[in-house]
Amino acid sequence: MSTLETENVATRWLSSAEQRAWRVHLSAHKLLMHRLDRELSSFGLSLNDYEILVNLSESQGHRMRMSDLADATIQSRSRLSHQISRMEAASLVVRESCSSDRRGTFAVLTAHGWEMIKKVAPYHVTGVREHFLDLLGDEQLQFLERAYTPIVDHLKKLR
Repeated sequence: MSTLETENVATRWLSSAEQRAWRVHLSAHKLLMHRLDRELSSFGLSLNDYEILVNLSESQGHRMRMSDLADATIQSRSRLSHQISRMEAASLVVRESCSSDRRGTFAVLTAHGWEMIKKVAPYHVTGVREHFLDLLGDEQLQFLERAYTPIVDHLKKLR
């Protein structure tokens, strides 16, 4: 339900348990993203840079259409364009025109970008394990996956 639709509906305020769950989720997400971002900064990367490098490294030919990359990283086209410009300046990616669609542009991982992702990935995975995965048991991880999947599915439909 959108904000405009709620004007004629009574607000369902959060219970104490819901409020605690929501706030601990927000805190965990913010603290984890901040920690992982700080760890990547020692390599001159942000978490957003790393996500783009991962997407490109896992794509056919290490390239993606900018529009697809924006969707994959959940960024606006203009924000991604600015980020790609910064990454181009660092020689991590280049833009290439799409021969089949003059309006289309590809983001392409450079050799330097490929070397960077290979260098940084082990450190990032270690951080993900240390600050998240290793703090939870198998049942908790399975529960998180089951709990978040319908939320992700719902939100993807709204994009």
